[in-house]
Amino acid sequence: MTAGNDFDDALPPEPELFSALLVPHRSLSRKAFVVLMAIISVLNFTAGMIFLFKGAWPVLVFFVLDVLAIYWAFRINFRDAKATEEISVTPSELRIRRTDHRGTATEWVFNPLWVRLEQKVHAEFGIERLSLVSRGRSLAIAQFLGPDEKSSFASALASALQAARRGPVCNQVA
Repeated sequence: MTAGNDFDDALPPEPELFSALLVPHRSLSRKAFVVLMAIISVLNFTAGMIFLFKGAWPVLVFFVLDVLAIYWAFRINFRDAKATEEISVTPSELRIRRTDHRGTATEWVFNPLWVRLEQKVHAEFGIERLSLVSRGRSLAIAQFLGPDEKSSFASALASALQAARRGPVCNQVA
């Protein structure tokens, strides 16, 4: 006899009804960032030298600060792009795993029978906010998706939750 529970190993894995990995959209690649920063640097350096030769040397300092501020903003943007959100639905659980840009992961597990998907819809812009509500608590999901992406994501997640509520399908062999 063993001290552990051997029954858990004998169970087949649950079918996954829905799985999504959400990542923030970034339209600027690393190569395009280098090209953009080179262009900005050359333009600001040229304009700064013109002011320097006219005797307004403090303006050159502000052009350098301008380039550094733009670089800093893009670095923060690229850093934040490392965040992810994984959402999966099986017949017995809805699992959300959110990883921030530092790699710190937070995970929530809900029973799909008791969770409700809420949508905050704006008349002009579409879906502004998606959240899961269970036991009076709300969790915002898919925050970095656009309104159209949120709409298709919400319909796919809602159909997966409906499938989980229907329960497993048994195929009987006659």
